[in-house]
Amino acid sequence: MKYLALLIALMILVPAYGQKKKKDDEATGPVYNEGVIYALPRTGIHIKVQAVKETFQPGPYAAYSEQLLGIKNVKTKASVNWLIEEVNMETFAEPDPDQVHKALGEVASNVNLAPDGCIAGIHTAPVPVITKKLQTNQVGQTISVADADYFQYFTDSPLYSAGDSTNNYRPVKLPEEQKISKAAQRILECRRLQFEMAAGLVDELPPDGEAYKASLKELKKTEEEYLSLFVGKYKTAKKTFGFDYIPKNDGKSEAVFRISEENGIVPASDLSGKPVMIEFDVEKELNQKYAEKAKSENPAAGESGVYYRVPGKATIRLIHDMNVISTGRATIAQFGTVAPVPENLLLGGHAIVFDPETGVISNILKKQ
Repeated sequence: MKYLALLIALMILVPAYGQKKKKDDEATGPVYNEGVIYALPRTGIHIKVQAVKETFQPGPYAAYSEQLLGIKNVKTKASVNWLIEEVNMETFAEPDPDQVHKALGEVASNVNLAPDGCIAGIHTAPVPVITKKLQTNQVGQTISVADADYFQYFTDSPLYSAGDSTNNYRPVKLPEEQKISKAAQRILECRRLQFEMAAGLVDELPPDGEAYKASLKELKKTEEEYLSLFVGKYKTAKKTFGFDYIPKNDGKSEAVFRISEENGIVPASDLSGKPVMIEFDVEKELNQKYAEKAKSENPAAGESGVYYRVPGKATIRLIHDMNVISTGRATIAQFGTVAPVPENLLLGGHAIVFDPETGVISNILKKQ
């Protein structure tokens, strides 16, 4: 009977212990690291380059320029030259892959994010959705000078002269030297007529001032057309290119694009051109003070997983062939310091607004 009573007691206690064990396990079960993922922004630089493409086509009579017109050192080879006329820089913001965090606990339910996933506020109103237009960049193209024949539709004199009875009136092709000589004569004639009109030496002057100007203009145009047969023609065209560049955290100098004599403005990966380098003069003393002040003695600092950024400042320079072609001063987020938001500001008594461009705290409002 004694053993039977002990067995009955054990049968009663074991289920009760199991129930208690189950309740204890439920109370101290696994804690899941749930939260809201967000990023701090980083700064990018959009570089807009306006360049001038200057194409030269030599004249077909270039070899006779000095002999017939006294013009020396005439260019005889086609060429393309690119010149940078204007450079503009502007900053933009995007999520920083090196600064992706997770807000934990109760704070996670009060996080507001910008459309790109960057943190915008804690305990604040929803951020309005602003749709940004995609910005496309022209980053270079191959230019051929073979199709730039500026003289193919210009004929300075007939290719043939009328025949006579000696050859049964068949057209006779004019010698090349005769054509070139006649072109030079027309240039000199235009210059002579312009001089005589200006000096009042012509027998009959134009009837009024406007007709006089029109006559001089037409003579000058004719002179330039024939002169181009000897000295060649220049043609210019403006082109705009754009490049997006993300500065490294250390502000290291890099090539952002290149200038090729033949192909113009090309990406940095195209080794056919000389590089245009971007350099940063970072305010190191300012960043050091930020880093010192960001240190916290609170062991709970960063426990909620909410961080902000104090951006850095830098002078930006674009350099080509040892010459500075553009300079500016800007706020660069990734040159600054990252710090945890104080935990006492996350308890619900404050609304915190973040700048979506840099990640800095732009406003802290105490709730009433």
